[in-house]
Amino acid sequence: MEKLLFATNNTHKLAEVRQILQERCALISLAEAGVQSNPVADAPTLEGNALIKVRDAHRLSQLPTIADDTGLEVEALDGAPGVYSARFAGEHATFEENVALLLERLQGVPAPRRACFRTVIALIDEYGTHFFEGAVNGEITLERSGDHGFGYDPVFRPEGCQQTFAELSSEEKNAMSHRGRAVQRLARYLHALPLDE
Repeated sequence: MEKLLFATNNTHKLAEVRQILQERCALISLAEAGVQSNPVADAPTLEGNALIKVRDAHRLSQLPTIADDTGLEVEALDGAPGVYSARFAGEHATFEENVALLLERLQGVPAPRRACFRTVIALIDEYGTHFFEGAVNGEITLERSGDHGFGYDPVFRPEGCQQTFAELSSEEKNAMSHRGRAVQRLARYLHALPLDE
């Protein structure tokens, strides 16, 4: 697979996935492909949202395409924010606003404040539509810690780790994160395909 389109405008996600896939294929962004794709991802599941995004970008580009949807599921909030993670504090909320609202909603909830991060990647290629999922359990910390990563990374501490995602190097995070696990499953699929002549 010479080129693989990633249906995202999130530069942080693009960098993470590129780092994991490395030289297996040329991962290109929507902007690099000259594709204007911004469908309303309003499905009730991560799988559904990933499918909405990947179908639109693939239709416009005719390239093998991946799209992902990620959700933080917090036990004390009955699985919220879930599919609304990116817009928890509003449609155009910043990472900081989402984290602030999460900490506010969890005030008074004792540790461990259990949570699960899930990523679903949808791929459309010449062989059909495929899904790859990754998940990691952990907890929401009482306060922010670390300045790496993005999103909820400063308040998510993965199980068995003493640091938040935002305190880990990108290599350490990718080795254990929800997105890292999903991309590793995607990579195994890509490695099983015959190389282009």
